[in-house]
Amino acid sequence: MKLHEYISKDIFAKYGVPVPKGEIAATPEEAGKIAKKLGGRVVVKAQVLVGGRGKAGGVKLAADPQEAVEAAKAILGMDIKGLTVSKVLIAPAVEIATEIYLGITNDRTARQPVIIASAAGGVDIEEVAKTNPEKIIRVHVNPLLGVQDYNIRDLAIGIELDRRLWDSFHTITKGLWEAYHNSDATLAEINPLVIDDKGQLLGIDGKMVIDDSALYRHPDFEELRDLSAEEPAEIEARQSDLTYIKLDGEIGCMVNGAGLAMATMDIIKLFGGEPANFLDIGGGANAEKVAAALRIILSDPNVKAVLFNIFGGITRGDEVAKGILEAMDTLKPTVPMVIRLVGTNAAEGRALLAEANMITAETLAEAAQKAVEAAKGSK
Repeated sequence: MKLHEYISKDIFAKYGVPVPKGEIAATPEEAGKIAKKLGGRVVVKAQVLVGGRGKAGGVKLAADPQEAVEAAKAILGMDIKGLTVSKVLIAPAVEIATEIYLGITNDRTARQPVIIASAAGGVDIEEVAKTNPEKIIRVHVNPLLGVQDYNIRDLAIGIELDRRLWDSFHTITKGLWEAYHNSDATLAEINPLVIDDKGQLLGIDGKMVIDDSALYRHPDFEELRDLSAEEPAEIEARQSDLTYIKLDGEIGCMVNGAGLAMATMDIIKLFGGEPANFLDIGGGANAEKVAAALRIILSDPNVKAVLFNIFGGITRGDEVAKGILEAMDTLKPTVPMVIRLVGTNAAEGRALLAEANMITAETLAEAAQKAVEAAKGSK
């Protein structure tokens, strides 16, 4: 789950990271009032869960409250990469001398968190990694010990930070680690962390991504979720306790088990097709859950065929078949459907589906080939 900038910065501030104190406005009038309260020059920043706001015109400076009103008028309602701006952050403008990148994320290869710092802050860190990899400093952190003083010194030395700022950098890095660790985040990022005209470090932008699997420990975060930035199908999947990720292919996949789902996607590609989604209905899926999954798959207009690959263990084949028939009766799908059903109560399930005009297969390879052929035939 992605958090907006203003929420991320509020969390950082709780852990001692210095950030400009701003407020959120949903109307130009509110923006003007906040700018008047803050006094002086302010920055008006679109709050959308995508990067590139500045390049799209979603970040503007305002010298006084009236300019803040005009800036908010220009930004509110703006479309930035498919997302509509519904609120803006009004914060004191900062005179920037130097920009630094500082972030923490998961390094799955090393099986440890990694702190990343770069003197080339304020731009896409991915682009810096491609063009100037020597400017990226990485320090791995033992998750049981947490970030150590020597880790922070290594980062400061690596980005050639002025020694007079080491104490402040230590506080900020420690605070960022605590925010990342205590929030069960997969990313906590300050970009840029700036040295202002007074020679002080200040985090003027923030980003956090929370691990969805840990949200049960943070019910307060769930209330902060911005549904406007999510696919409607993914919202419905979460509400139905399904694991669903939309892709760009034409063959919808319904599978029970994450590993089996990945194998199904791989074999579809092997035979020349492209999966339209990752969807794991999980163990013990009942008819209602299967019907919800099929509705989600068929809501994608790119889907030209659907492949069911169900291995009956905890999940019963007859329950899956009932769910498929229930969904077909409601949705009246026009795309061909291929099913491979084996395991617990598979025979009963196949008997239920015998009259449903579905394409059946004994093996996964056969099912994938038939799905690819069916998708090509329905184009």
